[in-house]
Amino acid sequence: MNIQLKKKPNKPIIIQGFPGFGLVGTIATEFLIEHLKPELIGEFFYDELPVTVAIHKEKLVKPMAIYYDKQYNLVILHTILNVTGYEWKIADKIVEMAKLLKAKEIICLEGVASQAEQEIPTANVYSYGVKNAKDLHVQPLQESIIIGVTAAMLLKYPDISCFFAETHTSLPDSKAAAKLIEVLDKYLKLKVDYVPLIKQAEEFETKIKGLLQQSNKTIKEKETRDMSYLG
Repeated sequence: MNIQLKKKPNKPIIIQGFPGFGLVGTIATEFLIEHLKPELIGEFFYDELPVTVAIHKEKLVKPMAIYYDKQYNLVILHTILNVTGYEWKIADKIVEMAKLLKAKEIICLEGVASQAEQEIPTANVYSYGVKNAKDLHVQPLQESIIIGVTAAMLLKYPDISCFFAETHTSLPDSKAAAKLIEVLDKYLKLKVDYVPLIKQAEEFETKIKGLLQQSNKTIKEKETRDMSYLG
Protein backbone atom coordinates (compact mmCIF):
# COMPACT_ATOMS: atom_id res chain seq x y z
CA MET A 1 0.00 0.00 0.00
CA ASN A 2 1.34 3.42 -0.98
CA ILE A 3 0.23 7.03 -1.29
CA GLN A 4 1.05 8.83 -4.52
CA LEU A 5 0.83 12.63 -4.57
CA LYS A 6 0.80 14.93 -7.60
CA LYS A 7 1.38 17.93 -5.31
CA LYS A 8 3.08 18.27 -1.95
CA PRO A 9 1.53 21.13 0.03
CA ASN A 10 3.74 22.67 2.71
CA LYS A 11 2.67 22.39 6.35
CA PRO A 12 -1.02 21.66 5.72
CA ILE A 13 -3.64 20.51 8.19
CA ILE A 14 -4.64 16.94 7.36
CA ILE A 15 -8.26 15.91 7.88
CA GLN A 16 -9.12 12.23 7.72
CA GLY A 17 -12.52 10.58 7.63
CA PHE A 18 -12.72 6.82 7.23
CA PRO A 19 -15.79 4.58 7.47
CA GLY A 20 -16.46 4.04 11.15
CA PHE A 21 -19.39 4.12 13.53
CA GLY A 22 -22.31 5.79 11.77
CA LEU A 23 -20.02 6.45 8.77
CA VAL A 24 -19.62 9.88 10.34
CA GLY A 25 -16.06 10.49 9.13
CA THR A 26 -16.81 9.54 5.54
CA ILE A 27 -19.95 11.66 5.36
CA ALA A 28 -18.23 14.65 7.03
CA THR A 29 -15.31 14.62 4.57
CA GLU A 30 -17.82 14.29 1.74
CA PHE A 31 -19.47 17.47 3.06
CA LEU A 32 -16.12 19.27 2.98
CA ILE A 33 -15.30 18.13 -0.53
CA GLU A 34 -18.71 19.22 -1.84
CA HIS A 35 -18.42 22.63 -0.16
CA LEU A 36 -14.75 23.54 -0.66
CA LYS A 37 -14.33 22.00 -4.14
CA PRO A 38 -10.73 20.96 -3.39
CA GLU A 39 -8.30 19.64 -5.98
CA LEU A 40 -7.64 15.92 -6.27
CA ILE A 41 -3.88 15.62 -5.60
CA GLY A 42 -3.36 11.96 -4.77
CA GLU A 43 -4.60 8.47 -4.09
CA PHE A 44 -3.91 5.38 -2.06
CA PHE A 45 -2.69 2.53 -4.26
CA TYR A 46 -2.90 -0.98 -2.88
CA ASP A 47 -2.75 -4.69 -3.63
CA GLU A 48 -4.38 -5.75 -0.37
CA LEU A 49 -7.93 -4.60 -1.18
CA PRO A 50 -10.10 -5.45 -4.21
CA VAL A 51 -9.75 -3.03 -7.11
CA THR A 52 -12.94 -1.02 -6.73
CA VAL A 53 -14.27 2.18 -8.25
CA ALA A 54 -17.68 3.80 -8.05
CA ILE A 55 -19.63 5.88 -10.53
CA HIS A 56 -22.03 8.47 -9.10
CA LYS A 57 -24.06 10.80 -11.33
CA GLU A 58 -21.88 9.84 -14.31
CA LYS A 59 -18.70 10.78 -12.44
CA LEU A 60 -15.91 8.52 -11.24
CA VAL A 61 -15.54 8.37 -7.45
CA LYS A 62 -12.03 7.45 -6.34
CA PRO A 63 -12.11 4.74 -3.65
CA MET A 64 -9.34 6.26 -1.48
CA ALA A 65 -8.60 9.80 -2.53
CA ILE A 66 -6.58 12.77 -1.27
CA TYR A 67 -7.79 16.32 -1.90
CA TYR A 68 -6.19 19.70 -1.31
CA ASP A 69 -7.83 23.04 -0.57
CA LYS A 70 -5.33 25.85 -1.18
CA GLN A 71 -7.34 28.60 0.52
CA TYR A 72 -7.25 26.92 3.94
CA ASN A 73 -4.18 24.73 3.28
CA LEU A 74 -6.14 21.57 4.00
CA VAL A 75 -5.42 18.02 2.88
CA ILE A 76 -8.58 15.91 3.05
CA LEU A 77 -8.48 12.10 3.06
CA HIS A 78 -11.70 10.48 1.88
CA THR A 79 -12.58 6.84 1.28
CA ILE A 80 -15.63 4.77 0.37
CA LEU A 81 -13.92 1.42 1.01
CA ASN A 82 -14.32 -0.95 3.90
CA VAL A 83 -10.70 -1.03 5.15
CA THR A 84 -11.17 -3.49 8.00
CA GLY A 85 -7.98 -5.45 8.55
CA TYR A 86 -5.69 -2.82 7.03
CA GLU A 87 -5.94 -0.07 9.63
CA TRP A 88 -2.26 -0.35 10.66
CA LYS A 89 -0.97 -0.08 7.10
CA ILE A 90 -3.19 2.90 6.37
CA ALA A 91 -2.13 4.65 9.58
CA ASP A 92 1.53 4.07 8.70
CA LYS A 93 1.06 5.68 5.28
CA ILE A 94 -0.82 8.66 6.69
CA VAL A 95 1.96 9.24 9.23
CA GLU A 96 4.57 9.02 6.45
CA MET A 97 2.65 11.56 4.40
CA ALA A 98 2.25 13.87 7.40
CA LYS A 99 6.00 13.83 7.99
CA LEU A 100 6.74 14.38 4.28
CA LEU A 101 4.44 17.41 4.14
CA LYS A 102 5.48 18.65 7.60
CA ALA A 103 1.80 18.75 8.54
CA LYS A 104 0.81 21.28 11.19
CA GLU A 105 -1.91 19.00 12.54
CA ILE A 106 -3.83 15.80 11.84
CA ILE A 107 -7.54 15.92 12.60
CA CYS A 108 -9.55 12.71 12.80
CA LEU A 109 -13.32 12.86 12.34
CA GLU A 110 -15.12 9.91 13.87
CA GLY A 111 -18.40 8.65 15.26
CA VAL A 112 -18.79 7.37 18.79
CA ALA A 113 -21.63 5.28 20.22
CA SER A 114 -24.16 7.16 22.31
CA GLN A 115 -24.83 5.94 25.84
CA ALA A 116 -28.43 7.09 25.60
CA GLU A 117 -31.06 4.35 25.44
CA GLN A 118 -33.12 6.24 22.88
CA GLU A 119 -32.15 8.10 19.75
CA ILE A 120 -30.81 11.57 20.52
CA PRO A 121 -32.36 14.58 18.70
CA THR A 122 -29.05 16.47 18.42
CA ALA A 123 -25.64 14.85 18.36
CA ASN A 124 -23.10 15.89 20.96
CA VAL A 125 -19.52 16.36 19.79
CA TYR A 126 -16.57 15.37 21.96
CA SER A 127 -12.86 15.96 21.53
CA TYR A 128 -9.54 14.33 22.25
CA GLY A 129 -6.22 16.13 22.01
CA VAL A 130 -7.84 19.45 21.00
CA LYS A 131 -6.18 22.30 22.91
CA ASN A 132 -8.93 24.93 22.73
CA ALA A 133 -11.88 22.55 23.04
CA LYS A 134 -13.46 24.68 25.79
CA ASP A 135 -13.64 27.67 23.44
CA LEU A 136 -15.62 25.48 21.06
CA HIS A 137 -17.96 24.39 23.87
CA VAL A 138 -16.93 20.80 23.20
CA GLN A 139 -16.49 18.36 26.06
CA PRO A 140 -13.45 16.08 26.20
CA LEU A 141 -14.18 12.42 25.56
CA GLN A 142 -14.02 10.78 28.99
CA GLU A 143 -14.85 7.12 28.35
CA SER A 144 -15.11 5.24 25.07
CA ILE A 145 -13.74 2.46 22.89
CA ILE A 146 -12.27 3.64 19.57
CA ILE A 147 -11.66 1.25 16.70
CA GLY A 148 -10.58 1.49 13.07
CA VAL A 149 -8.09 3.82 11.41
CA THR A 150 -8.56 6.49 14.10
CA ALA A 151 -7.54 3.99 16.79
CA ALA A 152 -4.43 3.03 14.81
CA MET A 153 -3.60 6.70 14.34
CA LEU A 154 -3.90 7.39 18.07
CA LEU A 155 -1.38 4.64 18.76
CA LYS A 156 0.98 5.57 15.90
CA TYR A 157 0.77 9.36 16.11
CA PRO A 158 -0.49 10.37 19.58
CA ASP A 159 -0.39 14.12 18.89
CA ILE A 160 -3.45 14.03 16.61
CA SER A 161 -6.63 15.98 17.29
CA CYS A 162 -9.93 14.09 17.27
CA PHE A 163 -13.55 15.14 17.09
CA PHE A 164 -16.17 12.50 17.85
CA ALA A 165 -19.83 12.95 16.98
CA GLU A 166 -22.22 10.99 19.15
CA THR A 167 -24.49 8.67 17.21
CA HIS A 168 -27.14 6.20 18.31
CA THR A 169 -26.87 3.95 15.29
CA SER A 170 -24.28 2.00 13.34
CA LEU A 171 -26.16 3.00 10.18
CA PRO A 172 -25.12 6.14 8.25
CA ASP A 173 -25.82 9.14 10.50
CA SER A 174 -25.61 12.30 8.42
CA LYS A 175 -27.04 14.53 11.15
CA ALA A 176 -24.16 13.58 13.45
CA ALA A 177 -21.74 14.25 10.58
CA ALA A 178 -23.28 17.68 9.99
CA LYS A 179 -22.87 18.51 13.69
CA LEU A 180 -19.23 17.51 13.38
CA ILE A 181 -18.85 19.91 10.45
CA GLU A 182 -20.36 22.69 12.55
CA VAL A 183 -17.69 22.24 15.23
CA LEU A 184 -14.89 21.82 12.68
CA ASP A 185 -16.00 25.03 11.00
CA LYS A 186 -15.56 26.95 14.25
CA TYR A 187 -12.24 25.24 14.97
CA LEU A 188 -10.64 25.98 11.59
CA LYS A 189 -12.68 29.10 10.72
CA LEU A 190 -13.66 27.64 7.35
CA LYS A 191 -16.75 29.81 6.92
CA VAL A 192 -18.76 26.74 5.98
CA ASP A 193 -22.48 27.43 5.81
CA TYR A 194 -23.43 24.22 7.56
CA VAL A 195 -27.17 25.02 7.78
CA PRO A 196 -27.85 23.97 4.17
CA LEU A 197 -25.49 21.04 4.75
CA ILE A 198 -27.82 19.79 7.45
CA LYS A 199 -30.72 20.09 5.01
CA GLN A 200 -28.70 18.14 2.44
CA ALA A 201 -27.79 15.50 5.01
CA GLU A 202 -30.14 12.82 3.71
CA GLU A 203 -28.80 13.21 0.16
CA PHE A 204 -25.20 12.74 1.33
CA GLU A 205 -26.26 9.85 3.55
CA THR A 206 -27.97 8.07 0.68
CA LYS A 207 -24.98 8.59 -1.61
CA ILE A 208 -22.40 7.31 0.87
CA LYS A 209 -24.58 4.41 1.97
CA GLY A 210 -25.10 3.33 -1.63
CA LEU A 211 -21.41 3.57 -2.51
CA LEU A 212 -20.32 1.59 0.54
CA GLN A 213 -22.98 -1.07 0.03
CA GLN A 214 -21.82 -1.55 -3.54
CA SER A 215 -18.20 -1.64 -2.39
CA ASN A 216 -18.96 -4.31 0.25
CA LYS A 217 -20.99 -6.30 -2.27
CA THR A 218 -18.07 -6.27 -4.72
CA ILE A 219 -15.67 -7.46 -2.01
CA LYS A 220 -17.99 -10.34 -1.02
CA GLU A 221 -18.45 -11.36 -4.65
CA LYS A 222 -14.67 -11.44 -5.13
CA GLU A 223 -14.23 -13.56 -1.99
CA THR A 224 -16.88 -15.99 -3.25
CA ARG A 225 -15.17 -16.28 -6.64
CA ASP A 226 -11.78 -16.81 -5.00
CA MET A 227 -13.18 -19.62 -2.84
CA SER A 228 -14.79 -21.29 -5.85
CA TYR A 229 -11.42 -21.26 -7.60
CA LEU A 230 -9.80 -22.92 -4.60
CA GLY A 231 -12.61 -25.47 -4.29
